[in-house]
Amino acid sequence: MRLATIRTGDGTRAVRLDGDHYVELGAADVGELLRQPGWRAAASAADGPARRADGLAFAPVVPRPGKIVCVGLNYRAHIKEMGRDLPRYPTLFAKFPEALLGAHDDIELPPESGALDWEAELAVVIGAPVRRAAPEEAAAAIAGFSVLNDVTARDWQFRTPQWLQGKTFEATTPFGPVLVTPDELPGGLAPELELTCLVDGAVMQRADTADLVFSPVELVGYVSSILTLQPGDVIATGTPGGVGHARTPARYLTDGALVDTEIAGIGRLSNRVRTP
Repeated sequence: MRLATIRTGDGTRAVRLDGDHYVELGAADVGELLRQPGWRAAASAADGPARRADGLAFAPVVPRPGKIVCVGLNYRAHIKEMGRDLPRYPTLFAKFPEALLGAHDDIELPPESGALDWEAELAVVIGAPVRRAAPEEAAAAIAGFSVLNDVTARDWQFRTPQWLQGKTFEATTPFGPVLVTPDELPGGLAPELELTCLVDGAVMQRADTADLVFSPVELVGYVSSILTLQPGDVIATGTPGGVGHARTPARYLTDGALVDTEIAGIGRLSNRVRTP
């Protein structure tokens, strides 16, 4: 299945893609849907009003996750090209829901920052409560995958050893346009998909999600050893090489720039950077 949260004149709606139409599922958004017992069967069987896919306004696929857990360096090729050893444990940090944007919303260029950077990522969306998950339990808890760009204010990120303040500026993080269940993707729970990020049409990042050091299942198991993951929670699995901060000279997003983030088989985010 392919699920999304769309905006309408009467609020948001959770929908399922059927051909060139999205069918309403009776929930306000995908997060609300995932909190329902038996959500997979309910989403498959729902037969609500249908809307043509053309011209729909997408909200973040889960508009207000209870948790957004992000992972630091997690692509083998990128780590090795930097001359570093592969990490023993994932590096974790967080975002808050206020950072999230829909698939075509404008990225807000914070006046406080002069170093806004792109980070294309595969996002894992949780579909069942899970705590201290064994691998099979972690696998069963994954509802599906989406696209996220962990847009980062580098000058704020590196003010202190703690990254949070640079990672969660409001209205900076596109997320969507859809959640795709693992059965629809090459590699299933370990997706093998091309990930790209373009800025003003130029390719800045290109990688294969099969190159992740810590797989989605491993990340769910690791994070759930710390706290209970709930339906609608999100794990952003890390970004490959090609970010602006690592270039010589460094390159950052400016007013009017267009950021396209795509994962083959899932979808594309296209977001213009705007000064508020």
